[in-house]
Amino acid sequence: MALLETRFYSRSIDQSIGANIILPEHNEAWTEPPAVLYLLHGLSGDHTSWCRSSSIERYARDYNLAVIMPDAGKSFYCDMKHGSNYWNLFSEELPILVKRWFNISHDKERTFVAGSSMGGYGAIKLGLECPDQFGYAVSLSGALDLTAHINDEWDESHTRTFEAVFGDLSDVPDSGNDLIEYLQTRNPAPSNHYYLCCGTEDYLYQDSMVFRDTASKAGLNLTYEESEGEHEWNFWDTYIQRVLNWLPIEKLETSE
Repeated sequence: MALLETRFYSRSIDQSIGANIILPEHNEAWTEPPAVLYLLHGLSGDHTSWCRSSSIERYARDYNLAVIMPDAGKSFYCDMKHGSNYWNLFSEELPILVKRWFNISHDKERTFVAGSSMGGYGAIKLGLECPDQFGYAVSLSGALDLTAHINDEWDESHTRTFEAVFGDLSDVPDSGNDLIEYLQTRNPAPSNHYYLCCGTEDYLYQDSMVFRDTASKAGLNLTYEESEGEHEWNFWDTYIQRVLNWLPIEKLETSE
């Protein structure tokens, strides 16, 4: 397999950004082009986070899978109120570029998006709003219920981040960025698949619980798992292995 560390220019945000990309080796056992997983980082991370803090490169070698790990800054994968159009980058521009760059599957049933924390929010938002593009969406300890945190006490750094992205968390309802409202007012694609996991000691545990219950009422095709754990990489490293096994990807019978 190959690990590419690259930078590319994005027209959406008018900026050069980084991406780490894992590509599988050629194997005669593979019957199709590689599936693709867009793997998104959290608020304090960047495009190197998953490679530096988990063993995703080692886990991915058993699968016919390309893993795309792009930088999103602190954008929440949204078109920012006071900033750049990151939603356009991830929902439109990047998938087009990746298909041009690599011989990967163009089938939505073999195109996946997953992320931790802020990345979990981005992954579910992409899954819900781009159902013809991402057949599977995964949240690991995602920030899925933003309006529940309107009255939380944040430090100056987080406050400035939220203001840059959303204007204010109180502006999230009716903005198109409220995932709970989306489930309550719109009809998610019934054929798409979603996976949520969260540690029971995680400060965002309630977010996953609320999303799970709302998704159930909305008829979302959702797999939910939880176990003891906090908001940290040991939990995500464990569960990304479960995610890979859950996704419909060709896997080697044995690995070296």
